[in-house]
Amino acid sequence: MFNIGDKIVYPMHGAGTIDSIEEKDVLGEKQSYYILKMPGEVKVMVPIAKAEQVGVRSIIDKTSADQVFKVLEQDETEMNKNWNKRYRDNMDKLKSGDIYEIADVVRNLSFKQKEKGLSTGEKKMLTNAKQILVSELVLAEHSNKDEIEEMVDNKINNSFITFKSGDTLKESVVSKFIPFDANNANNATENT
Repeated sequence: MFNIGDKIVYPMHGAGTIDSIEEKDVLGEKQSYYILKMPGEVKVMVPIAKAEQVGVRSIIDKTSADQVFKVLEQDETEMNKNWNKRYRDNMDKLKSGDIYEIADVVRNLSFKQKEKGLSTGEKKMLTNAKQILVSELVLAEHSNKDEIEEMVDNKINNSFITFKSGDTLKESVVSKFIPFDANNANNATENT
């Protein structure tokens, strides 16, 4: 059970602070609810009885936040080539509420966006995943949204440069050369 003032994560919504605990009558049934104050002055009601079942958890600590930034610094993990399957896989990661899985989705989709662009659905997913990630890191790092967004973007940009810019450069350079033909090379050697 959580208390007023606790910082918690509500999967698919992000991190917030328990503003109050109230009893509400919803559809003729009285239940106790956590009233969460979320980023952007949004308030969300979570039934206390179902909080654990829906994946509500405490926010990560500073050490875990450092590990999240390390995930953003890594190369992308393999994603399914099929858009539909990839979308479902990423949605499952987001629904898990696991901050490392969410960071993985943010990094992978950011890389894909830089390389080829994203579909409208994946753009929306990236925006949502990034908002969820940033909301928790803001609370874990005792920072503000702009600073955390800049840190996340910098980590992703640096890892993209480290792991992908060489690939992009190789592809563009190789495509400018005439393909190597081993038969013509052997014929040229025999004729000399």
